[in-house]
Amino acid sequence: MSLNPTCALRRNVVQRGRGHMAIEDTVAQAVTYPTAPGYQVNVRSGPGTGYTLVKKLPANTRVAIRCQTHGQRVSGPYGSTDIWDCIAPGQYVSDAYVKTGSDGFVTVSCG
Repeated sequence: MSLNPTCALRRNVVQRGRGHMAIEDTVAQAVTYPTAPGYQVNVRSGPGTGYTLVKKLPANTRVAIRCQTHGQRVSGPYGSTDIWDCIAPGQYVSDAYVKTGSDGFVTVSCG
C-alpha cells in the first residue's frame, strides 16, 4: 500500500495583535452525513479495502468528514466511486456508503 493521505488537523499561523503570533488547528466545517441505512460501514486505515479494517460503524450512523481523497473504486448503495472520506486520523470510509448528496468532494482534499 502507498502512504496514507493525511487526515490530521491543519495548522495555521495567525497574527494576534502587534508582534503576537499563534498557531490554530483547523478542520473542515463539522457537518455530519448519514451512512447508508441498514449497513454496518467498514472503517479502514487508508483509502481502500486493502488497508487494515479499523472498526465497523453501527448501522444508521452519522459521520463528520474531515477531508476526502481518491483511492480504490468501491460500489455501494450510493453508486460507484473512488472517493474516500476521512472521519478521523487513520480512519477512512468509502463515499459509496455515505449520503453526501454529491458525486464529488463536499469538503477539502486530504493532503
